[in-house]
Amino acid sequence: MVSLDKAIIAHLKIHGNPFEIFVDPDAGLAYKTGQKKELNNVLAVEEIFVDAKASERPKAADLQKAFGTQDVFAIAERILKDGELALTTEQKRKMMELKRKQIAQMIAREATDPRTGAPHPLLRIEQAMDKVRLDIDPMQDAAAQMDKILSALRYELPIKMEKKRIAIKVPAIHAHRAFGLLKSQHMEREEWGSDGSLMGIITIPAGLVGEFLDKLNKATGGDNQTKMLEQGK
Repeated sequence: MVSLDKAIIAHLKIHGNPFEIFVDPDAGLAYKTGQKKELNNVLAVEEIFVDAKASERPKAADLQKAFGTQDVFAIAERILKDGELALTTEQKRKMMELKRKQIAQMIAREATDPRTGAPHPLLRIEQAMDKVRLDIDPMQDAAAQMDKILSALRYELPIKMEKKRIAIKVPAIHAHRAFGLLKSQHMEREEWGSDGSLMGIITIPAGLVGEFLDKLNKATGGDNQTKMLEQGK
């Protein structure tokens, strides 16, 4: 169990009332991000506080009202899952680097340059991210931050997050092999012919079209039919 001087605080407010716990920095972060499933070795001290640094504890009635229980581990689980974690400086740095890479890779996969219709190279995106002031939340899902990141990046880089709709038909001999590939995208229509052929319509980020078609051709030996559709048709 980590010593209190090395522990960090996880906190959650319920109806305006604060509740805090001391947790191991690494184990607490692993539990918060879903990498660790159990609470063992997460808590630095098995107590709930209203002010951890001042060692101020809540009344039992307040815990019962806020959480419906006084069980320390049940309450700690709720605080870690729904609350905020005061990361160490090093943890924040590593998480920020990881989140920046995830966002850059997502943009490279899903966005296009409206001037050419082609995807932006990853290096170009990373260089643009270095030039603008980005408010990246290291704990928030990358996809959930995409809109605000793109708004900032557009001052440096022309970006279009465009979706393409593709109608696809695959002969029976390749249908089951291709089915998993189609299902990996947003498959808005699926139809099986009496001869076992597969027909479907998928929606896919424009930047992924080339990669997807390459995989489809590989899975079917080029024996497939595709047609680009207009949005909403």
